[in-house]
Amino acid sequence: MSEIRSVRCPQCNAEVLWQAESRYRPFCSARCKQLDLGAWASEQYRVTTAPAEDGSTDEPPSETPER
Repeated sequence: MSEIRSVRCPQCNAEVLWQAESRYRPFCSARCKQLDLGAWASEQYRVTTAPAEDGSTDEPPSETPER
């Protein structure tokens, strides 16, 4: 039988066993999972990317009415 691995909860740093019974893994609880989701939703976390080679931005094109 293999050893059960443990990880740290990304929200509160509590130890969490990495097994099927750990329902919220890698989080220790539903609360920590919701706090992390809320941080993503409120844009407290951001994924950085390298600038585009052609100098364009990720901004959508401005909408101008067609005539």
